[in-house]
Amino acid sequence: QVQLVESGGGLVQAGESLTLSCTISGSAFTAMGWYRQAPGKQRELVASIGRDDRTNYADSVKGRFSISRDSAKTTATLQMNSLKPADTAVYTCTATVLRGREPYNYWGKGTQVTVSS
Repeated sequence: QVQLVESGGGLVQAGESLTLSCTISGSAFTAMGWYRQAPGKQRELVASIGRDDRTNYADSVKGRFSISRDSAKTTATLQMNSLKPADTAVYTCTATVLRGREPYNYWGKGTQVTVSS
């Protein structure tokens, strides 16, 4: 059974850094991404890394956040620098796993990131 476990959330002050990790068990991932949702706002894609290691970032985090993966494709890490209060949200990891040619998406439970001013 495929499961995602996130870690690394917490409370920091503006300008500080946090590192989020997402580890998949039961399979390697083809692609992995981080979404976030703040109270009263829609969920948005923050960053993703694809099969060919191509990365994608929301405009609001470009230059501050960086996503990477390990060689086994079981863990993706989101390095968040120069955090702002606007980055406060629940961050949720999602992974795409290929079974044959069929993609399956899995979600973690989410981890809270709070940035104080």
